[in-house]
Amino acid sequence: MSRFLTLPLSLAIAGLAFVGTVRAGSASPGSSEPLVERLHRAAPSLDRKVLSMAAHAMTCSIRRGEPVPMRRLSVIDYSLPSTQPRLWVFDLEGARLLFEERVAHGRNTGENLATRFSNATGSYMSSLGAFVTQESYRGANGYSLRLQGLEPGFNDKARERAIVIHGAPYVSEALVSAQGRLGRSLGCPAVRAAVAQPLIDSIRGGSFLFAYYPDPAWLKQSRLLGADCGNGVAAHPVASAAGG
Repeated sequence: MSRFLTLPLSLAIAGLAFVGTVRAGSASPGSSEPLVERLHRAAPSLDRKVLSMAAHAMTCSIRRGEPVPMRRLSVIDYSLPSTQPRLWVFDLEGARLLFEERVAHGRNTGENLATRFSNATGSYMSSLGAFVTQESYRGANGYSLRLQGLEPGFNDKARERAIVIHGAPYVSEALVSAQGRLGRSLGCPAVRAAVAQPLIDSIRGGSFLFAYYPDPAWLKQSRLLGADCGNGVAAHPVASAAGG
């Protein structure tokens, strides 16, 4: 499978649209450089195309009426192995990288590499697409953060499935060294226990989270990835959807 889809022109210039949504008074207010470019410079290990897709999806969510404050953006790239940092959290007002972390995927999503995703209760798989963060709480996994999925059929059961961000002892350098991958969750994007509280506190209460993987069905059907934000025109075509 190709790691990326064929991008429409609107997505290629997503940074231009995205920077226009940041309110006056943000960092570098006089800069003509698109916000996506400034974020990518802050986090060069995050693929530029994935970041652009996240920006496009966030812009589409706002255009579709979702209450998404323009304060924080979190991006997970599940196409990367669990041994690598693949979660980035940005402060949009300052175009700053706040966190770059490893994140676990569901036990039925794959071993070191994620390959399968689901929206089904009891699947023990991770879900793809756009989420809005909700309230934090303390539960069986300690300090945790509820997520609301914005993509029908792909992640809209996240809250009823208890797909939350939480800390976990199986997200550690020691485990990577011992078994060549992180431990796995029941579908939650789990992070290091030591970073869970500050990370959750930085994004709770309505920020945008985008979880990427080159899944053909999601790339084709997502309302938030289409050139017109799902308002009548089919989402952009997938490159090499038959695999490879």
